[in-house]
Amino acid sequence: MIHTVGPIWRGGGANEAILLQACYQRSLDLAVDNAIQTIAFPAISCGVYGYPIDQACQIALETTLNFLQTNQSITQVIFACFGDLIYNTYLKIVEQPN
Repeated sequence: MIHTVGPIWRGGGANEAILLQACYQRSLDLAVDNAIQTIAFPAISCGVYGYPIDQACQIALETTLNFLQTNQSITQVIFACFGDLIYNTYLKIVEQPN
């Protein structure tokens, strides 16, 4: 298990996006360092920490996809969606044309 603590949303001016991206990046780095091939992420900071779900999901997907472009040792990434809102937000982002 890799544990990460996401940032508390403070309105967007306290480097929250950089901190959240670092949570995903560091977790992925640790997975590789420990020969972990499958990793699951909840929607980090989207609960009581109040991070806007659409922004958090975008950061999660972008960070993970960027990582996987240069490192194929992780073979499966699961985004655990606790509720329809988070699930539908991930779907909306994935279905957007580039």
